[in-house]
Amino acid sequence: MEKQAITYELLHECKQTGARRGVIHTPHGDIQTPVFMPVGTQATVKSMTPEELKEVNAQIILSNTYHLFLRPGHKLVEEAGGLHKFMNWDRPILTDSGGFQVFSLGKLRKITEEGVEFQSHLDGSKKFLSPEKAVEVQNSLGSDIMMCFDECCQYPSTYEYTKQSMERTTRWAKRCKEANINEEKQGLFGIIQGGFFEDLRKKSTEDLIELDFPGYAIGGISVGEPKEEFLRILKYTTPLMPKNKPRYLMGVGTPDYLIEAAMAGIDMCDCVLPTRIARHGTALTSNGKIVVRNSNYEKDFTKLDPECDCYACQNYTRAYIHHLVKTNEILGIRLLSIHNIKFLTNLMDKVRIEIENDNLANFRDEFYRKYGYIK
Repeated sequence: MEKQAITYELLHECKQTGARRGVIHTPHGDIQTPVFMPVGTQATVKSMTPEELKEVNAQIILSNTYHLFLRPGHKLVEEAGGLHKFMNWDRPILTDSGGFQVFSLGKLRKITEEGVEFQSHLDGSKKFLSPEKAVEVQNSLGSDIMMCFDECCQYPSTYEYTKQSMERTTRWAKRCKEANINEEKQGLFGIIQGGFFEDLRKKSTEDLIELDFPGYAIGGISVGEPKEEFLRILKYTTPLMPKNKPRYLMGVGTPDYLIEAAMAGIDMCDCVLPTRIARHGTALTSNGKIVVRNSNYEKDFTKLDPECDCYACQNYTRAYIHHLVKTNEILGIRLLSIHNIKFLTNLMDKVRIEIENDNLANFRDEFYRKYGYIK
């Protein structure tokens, strides 16, 4: 039997919630789970150096197949020695398939059984991504974890459309698996689709398990639906996924969703949220979000978060960061990005400890009260 690039080790299940504490073994090191993964769309987490990412304990980062395919091109990255070498990052990398970006182009793309023809958002030129091409690009990038090319349905979508889309995603997953030429060094994860219909989620999960991927993701939720719908599908789908393989929930990064995901048995989450809100002058803190850009922080000489030990909190005040943001100084965005990612990695550190202590539900309730989710 061929050696698997990605394996999962279950260390503990929370007696209170069933949440999992585990380790994902990858060619570029182990990942302690549950984990939050910062997004580095263009082979960089916006405004942060790899050294800073290590300082805030980012164990793994994401890069984007669609964007790197368009610019600078996967062949150039391969020539540079692969994505790890190109961006000077020696820890694990996950690349998404490009599916979500392509489908968010709306009228600029056309889906067929073969793949998706789309117009580049950069120059309008025609491009084509198929399951085989998405895997070829990711093989060239050399990520530790690759994702199958899938179709992400809009919310809401009809049952008929969602069913067709889910079945196509399964056929594409099979083609992705056959296209992967680097199984020993790169693990390819299947993506469960099926919208907000439980029977379709069940069928998608069963069909993908038959293909025996080294890990599985839930796609197509956290796409604008109400929170109760998100939780319903999350809690329905996760128990159907294999226990001996990583479980990844795509596109989730708010503190409440991260905790709920862990409680449901998810191991991995990712989101652009911490750096995106940083660019708008917002900080995540233990007492809730604060918009440092606002004038009430102009003379606030306290640190961003009294409970945080990140570089920004150790060295600068809210008043100074307010000044930087108001004057469009790059350092303001950098400090907020460092802080926000550190806040989420700290949160997941605590989640892992509370799972080991069989105390995650109590931790969630306490966190929600303090953060302001519960009035």
